[in-house]
Amino acid sequence: MHPDKVCREHLRDLTDLPNIGKACAADLIVLGITYPEQLIGRDPLQMYQELCVLTQQRHDPCMIDVFISITRFMAGEPAQAWWKFTEERKQMLICSGQTS
Repeated sequence: MHPDKVCREHLRDLTDLPNIGKACAADLIVLGITYPEQLIGRDPLQMYQELCVLTQQRHDPCMIDVFISITRFMAGEPAQAWWKFTEERKQMLICSGQTS
């Protein structure tokens, strides 16, 4: 859902989360996440790495941005567009010795 349309009080389905449509919801289900509350305390980079392993393909690194946006939202931060986290993701990957 577009971050501007997210209503925390009506958060029931994965697609109620900011930046999550049907395709991203399906990726979360692959990770065993079926309810938004299951994102609390999750590590976005670890989620991305697990998704790549489970699907046996390298996903676009922008998925990390999406995962950052939804884990932060579930931790209480305001809904933000996923691309607001791109620079943070790039720095995170540099610090962890990864690229992209």
